[in-house]
Amino acid sequence: MIDLKLKKRRSFDAGHRPKYLILADESAEFDKALYFAARRAARNKAAVIALYVIKPGENQEWLGVGDIMQAEAETKAEQLLAKIADRANEIANVKPECVIRTGNKIDEILGLIAEDEDISLMFLATGTETDGPGSIVSLMMGKTGVAFTIPVTIVPGNLKDEEIEALT
Repeated sequence: MIDLKLKKRRSFDAGHRPKYLILADESAEFDKALYFAARRAARNKAAVIALYVIKPGENQEWLGVGDIMQAEAETKAEQLLAKIADRANEIANVKPECVIRTGNKIDEILGLIAEDEDISLMFLATGTETDGPGSIVSLMMGKTGVAFTIPVTIVPGNLKDEEIEALT
């Protein structure tokens, strides 16, 4: 378990600025978290970090297969993050810092928060289906023993862009 209490948040100290973390994926609700984070960042002169976590490959006993799978996953992540960066720029003239990591999603999120003391808030969006809050929210809230040292803002996935603008 990563000890997040080792580093104090420094986002408002001299030479620092707040960063808002969003977890990049291809879910329908992700755009709502991005929209909220980008608008809020523009209003508060904060930065946005878009984190994409690649699940480590399985069954990589075959020579070179693991490397090919990893390269394909990285290419896919880079393409998605490029689209996200364009969208954030379109929403609020914000250019997010894009980060790709490979590993367990929760561990990589906690690791990034522990490493970057300017991350002050994380945004997640709920799913719009009736079968639950969405995969990312379920993952984050269903994990026991995880202690975040930053607030997590849950954005309702059914909000319209105009409603998000009114809130941000």
